[in-house]
Amino acid sequence: MDTTDAVVVGAGVVGLAIARALAKAGRSVVILEREATFGTGISSRSSEVIHAGLHYPAGSLKERLCIAGKRKLYDYCTSRKVPHCQLGKLTIAATADEIARLEAIAAHAERAGADDGLALLDGGEAKALETKVDCTMALLTPSSGIVDSHALMLSLLGEAEDHGAMLARETPVTGITRRGDLWRVECGDMAVGCSLLVNSAGLDAQSVASLIEGHDPALIPPLHLAKGSYFAVSGKVPFSRLIYPLPITGGLGVHLTLDMGGQARFGPDVEWASERDYAVDPARREEFAAAAKRIWPDLEAERLAPAYAGIRPNIGGPNAPQMADFRIDGPDKHGLPGLVNLFGIDSPGLTSSLAIGDNVAAVLA
Repeated sequence: MDTTDAVVVGAGVVGLAIARALAKAGRSVVILEREATFGTGISSRSSEVIHAGLHYPAGSLKERLCIAGKRKLYDYCTSRKVPHCQLGKLTIAATADEIARLEAIAAHAERAGADDGLALLDGGEAKALETKVDCTMALLTPSSGIVDSHALMLSLLGEAEDHGAMLARETPVTGITRRGDLWRVECGDMAVGCSLLVNSAGLDAQSVASLIEGHDPALIPPLHLAKGSYFAVSGKVPFSRLIYPLPITGGLGVHLTLDMGGQARFGPDVEWASERDYAVDPARREEFAAAAKRIWPDLEAERLAPAYAGIRPNIGGPNAPQMADFRIDGPDKHGLPGLVNLFGIDSPGLTSSLAIGDNVAAVLA
C-alpha cells in the first residue's frame, strides 16, 4: 500500500482549495476524484458569484468563511491572474412591504462587517445606477462580484501540484478502514494509506462518510437535493451589476447574474429533488419570466432559454427554520484521528473556498 500524508476526496473547488492549503503547509497530498476531471459537479454548475456575506446566520461558519473567503479570493485572483470582476450588487425590495426585510438584511450585514460601502438606496437612487430596475428600495453591496470558476480551479490545482500534490482521476473511493496510525482508503483494486483524510465529496460526502470504519452513522446529516435551474438571456442586457431579490427558503431567489463574457442569466430557483437530474424544462420559461420581471419589468419572455442546472447539497431541507450552516467535522466532533468531513457545502462554497481550505488545514495541523 502506497502512503501519503493526506488524502482529499473530491476535486471540486473546495477540495482543491483544501489540497492547496495542505500542500503549501508541507504535506504530501493525493486528491481522489471519481470523475474524469476536476470540478464537474457542484463547482461547474454554480452562478460563479463572489458573495459579500449578507444573508447568513450571525456567527455561522457560512458568514465567517464567506466574508474571509471573499477577501482571500479577490487577492488570490489578482495575484494569480484568474479572471474575475468586482461588479457590485443590488438586492432589491420590489414593493413597499419588502422594505423592512431589506433593512434588516442591511443591519445584519453591517454588524457582520460583510461589505465596505454598504448603502441603502431609495428607488430613484437605484434607478440612477441601473436604469431598468424598478424597486422601492435597494441595498448596494460593492464587494460582490463574479469569477471564472474553471480558471480558479485550474489555478488551485496547478498551485497544489507545484507543491507536490497529485490528482488521481476516475478513482472512486470504495472503502475506508483504520490500520494502525493510518487510514486505508480503498479505490477498487488499489489502496492508499494516509494519516490525514478529508472528505470533500460534495453531493457524495454522506456516502463517503458511511464508508468510514468506526464513524458513527448518527453524525452523518441527511442530504437534501436542492436543484436550481438557470435560464439564459439572449442578446445584451442593460445591467452592469448583479441584481437580487430578497432571499427565499433554500436559496437566494431567482436573480440576474452576469458571466465574464457579459452573458446574463436568471436563476437559480429551488426545486427539492429526489434524484440527480440536471435537465432544465423549457416549459418553465414563463415561470422564470415572471420571477425575472420583478427585477427587469421590460424583459420579454421570448429572450429566455434553458441554460443549465445545479444541485446543492443542502442538509437543512425545505422545512428548516433557517439556512443550514456548513458542517466541517473534525476529530472533536466524531472522535476519529486525522479525519475531517465536510457536509452541506453549498452556497457560498465557491466564495468561501480558500477560507475553508485554511480552516481545514488548521484543524489538521
